[in-house]
Amino acid sequence: MTGGEVAGILVAVFWAILVSFLAVVLVRLAQTLKATTRLVAEVTEQAVPLLADASATVRSAQTQLDRVDAIATDVQEVTSNASALSTTVASTFGGPLVKVAAFGYGVRQALGRRGAADAGMAPEPAVRRTVIPGRTLPSARRRKKKG
Repeated sequence: MTGGEVAGILVAVFWAILVSFLAVVLVRLAQTLKATTRLVAEVTEQAVPLLADASATVRSAQTQLDRVDAIATDVQEVTSNASALSTTVASTFGGPLVKVAAFGYGVRQALGRRGAADAGMAPEPAVRRTVIPGRTLPSARRRKKKG
C-alpha cells in the first residue's frame, strides 16, 4: 500500500464519520421540528377558543360600560331635575311659609297673654331699653313666673 492509498482511505473514513455525524444532527433536527410543529398546533388549538372567549368578554364588558354610562347620564339628569325642583319649591313656598310661621307665633303669643289675663295674672310688663350713644344701661330684671 502506497502513501496515496493510505491518504485516500483516511479521507474516506473521515468523510464517512462526517456524513454519519451530519446524519445524526439532521435526524435530531427533524425530531425537534416535529415536536415544535406539534407544540404550535396544540397552542393554536387552545389559543383560538381563548381568543374567542376574550373577545366575547370584551364585548360583554363594553355592553356593561354602555349601560353604566346610560345609568350615569340618567342619574345626572335626575339630580339636575331634583335640584331645580328644590330651588322652585324653596322659592315658591319659602317666603309664604316663613310668613305663616311668624303669624302662628304671633297668634300663640297673643293667646298666651290673653289666657294669662283671663286667669287673673298680670301680664308681664314690656321691657323698655333706652339707647344712649356712648353708654350702656343695664336692662330690667324679669320676674320669674310662678307655677
